[in-house]
Amino acid sequence: MTPYRSARVLIVARQTADSPALLEAVARRAGQGPCNFTLLVPSSPHVVAGSAFYRQHRDFDAERRIATAVPLLSRAAGSEVVAVLGAPEPVTAVRDALKLMGFDEVIVSTPPAKVSGWTLDLPAKIRALGVPVSEIASAEGPRTRVPATGSAG
Repeated sequence: MTPYRSARVLIVARQTADSPALLEAVARRAGQGPCNFTLLVPSSPHVVAGSAFYRQHRDFDAERRIATAVPLLSRAAGSEVVAVLGAPEPVTAVRDALKLMGFDEVIVSTPPAKVSGWTLDLPAKIRALGVPVSEIASAEGPRTRVPATGSAG
């Protein structure tokens, strides 16, 4: 008999962490079977995690996004969603999360291409890391505006 285990799902989002499209995707995935969600928000490009600069200048923008998104995502998931702040470059952030925490699948949420500073081929780059990826391209921005202090993604 196979032991019961929930799928580990990594959500990658910055601007769209609280978008209606992502909330709907999380609710849909939660309805497909047991899973645990972790929100990964890559830090703003001007903040380098682990550096002296980061310790002196926290990424308040990302922290506000996380504080806004986690309760909404938790409600959509039907269980607590935890969040982590990652490296500024999204592929590096995902690679680190996969290596350190291990995930079975990834949901990538991106804003419309005209708004995003992220590369359009981000989902393909994450798939190349050997994990299944679902893409959520939001037709609109976040539900709540967080004053930007760096470039979008």
